[in-house]
Amino acid sequence: MPSSTATGDWKHSHVFDEGNPLAERNTRRAVLLTAAMMVAEIVGGYVFNSMALLADGWHMSSHALALGLSLLAYGAARRFAHDRRFAFGTWKIEILGGYTSALFLVGVAALMLYQSIERLISPTPIHYEQAIAIAAMGLLVNLACAWLLKDDHDHHGHDHHHRHDGHDHHHHDLNLRSAYLHVLADAATSILAIAALFGGKLWGANWLDPSMGIVGAVLVSVWAYGLLRDTGRILLDAEMDAPVVAEIREAIDGCPVDAEIVDLHVWRVGKGKYACILGIVTPADVPPSYFRQRLDIHEELAHVTVEVNRLS
Repeated sequence: MPSSTATGDWKHSHVFDEGNPLAERNTRRAVLLTAAMMVAEIVGGYVFNSMALLADGWHMSSHALALGLSLLAYGAARRFAHDRRFAFGTWKIEILGGYTSALFLVGVAALMLYQSIERLISPTPIHYEQAIAIAAMGLLVNLACAWLLKDDHDHHGHDHHHRHDGHDHHHHDLNLRSAYLHVLADAATSILAIAALFGGKLWGANWLDPSMGIVGAVLVSVWAYGLLRDTGRILLDAEMDAPVVAEIREAIDGCPVDAEIVDLHVWRVGKGKYACILGIVTPADVPPSYFRQRLDIHEELAHVTVEVNRLS
């Protein structure tokens, strides 16, 4: 029976994602700011009869929901990081949170669209001064959240990258990056709402307000679709078109020994981290470790399993 020291050399951790504590803290702050402003805008939209303000509030609610689920996912991934039931770590909990938030966003967009069309057909008076004030506050909150999330992204190690074989590989926190881009979209929606309210107040163009509600619904729908597409691909392991797959093939095809890939499976297990199962046929008498060393240059490969079948 082999000694524990000998077998210990072959053991390795299945925690492929180190987590992002600072992003979790900043996300918590952004959630609190956004939730407070979301309530103010939705209530203000109903009280002051502004569809643009209401749409901006619902759009902000989508942002609060996405950030809230991301926050829960950060915590769950950290809590279960060493749970043996998760064969390849807990990073996909974060991805599942993003997918779930996208499903909620589809419903939010449908509600926004319905109410906006209803207001276009049956317009009602709008309290412009109060609605503009609340929309401006919403814009300030969006900018504050963007600063929180961008500060972490730019200054705390989530832009690390390395270069090899002519390619750049960035290791972003995808959850944080998507939240940051969504905050910028929220800010754009707030600007549209303010413009619509000013247009209605100055020129009597009341139709601008519900029209901006429709624009807001479209923005939420587009963001929801993109999030469903991106998270769905990861959850279904549908990433065999990722650049790292071609790089694996290049590394094996470029071996000094004659070798052919007959089986290849690659899927994501963390931020910029992939697992790989590789089946190779070769006439050469070389061990699996030979091919693993060929792939060592690709730092995004966190877990590699190689099976070598020798041709007789």
